[in-house]
Amino acid sequence: MARRVNKVIGMTSNGARIALSRRAAMATALAVLAARVGAQPLAPVARARLGVLSASTPDPITLRTQIEPLRRGLRELGHVEGQNLAIELRWAEGKFDRLPTLLDELLRLDIDVLITTSPRPALLAKDAAKTLPIIAVGVDDPVRSGLVADRTRPGGNITGISPAFDGLMQKRLQLLKDILPGARRFAIVFNPHTVPRAEMDRGVASWQPALGVALQVEEVRGADDFEPAFASIVGAGTNAVSLVADPMIWTERAKLGALCAKHRLPSVWGGASYLDVGGLLSYQGDWSALFYRAATFVDKILKGTKPGDIPFEQGTKLELAVNLRAARALGLTLPQSVLVSADRLIE
Repeated sequence: MARRVNKVIGMTSNGARIALSRRAAMATALAVLAARVGAQPLAPVARARLGVLSASTPDPITLRTQIEPLRRGLRELGHVEGQNLAIELRWAEGKFDRLPTLLDELLRLDIDVLITTSPRPALLAKDAAKTLPIIAVGVDDPVRSGLVADRTRPGGNITGISPAFDGLMQKRLQLLKDILPGARRFAIVFNPHTVPRAEMDRGVASWQPALGVALQVEEVRGADDFEPAFASIVGAGTNAVSLVADPMIWTERAKLGALCAKHRLPSVWGGASYLDVGGLLSYQGDWSALFYRAATFVDKILKGTKPGDIPFEQGTKLELAVNLRAARALGLTLPQSVLVSADRLIE
């Protein structure tokens, strides 16, 4: 009898310990829950998702002059990556045929706002995303290109900021003329995927008489076109070259710079960063300022403003950069008027 009683007591004691253990765990959990409820923690912060579609390449210069200014501007406005903001970057690396796939990737991520850089991605996004807010950075003339109907009241789902000013290309060519007053022929090298040929021809018709030089236009769609284009330029006795900024030209700039050096052709480019390949001059809007400014567009849209109600802006800063090393290599003496006008002199 005693053994049976002890056995029962033993079982009861063990079960009681298990029950107590469970109750203790439950009590602890309830206490933690009560503490959390009492503290009334903030609800998880909603995270906006920003997509960036670029036809360029994510090299250190591009990241420093475009993406970092954008991130800095967003942080200053309270949009911090990793906290309340995610940024998805896609790069075509100068290959325009990759853009549709990259855009589709971004759209599948259910982004809240899309930033495009240069005309081709912007026009592609316009056709593919009719309601997604789009901020187009780097489209020189959004009305003429068909991106928006009006700069002041874009309407629809697109707004943005332009780097160029009316007459910018003519000013670049004029700088070449100031340096080479006896020149009679200049060439313009451009990618027709970025600047339509009809638009370039309209410009040439007005620039030639104003400058008093013949302008030779050479299309390049990829690196395979470079050698034939320069053979034509050299064969025509051209005195200097203007290269129009473009993601493909940026990606392949070293090859183009080498061709300019090989044929001893002074060159003017659309951005000071191009001059690291030996270009002589650059005259262009400040791209870092454009991307920093683009952050305010993102902020407005995330706070409820419709893109079509945000005027399409134009950059306010132009920069003239002069590469003195290139001038020495070409045996050129630069006029004082050019040197004193320069915002940056590269020694």
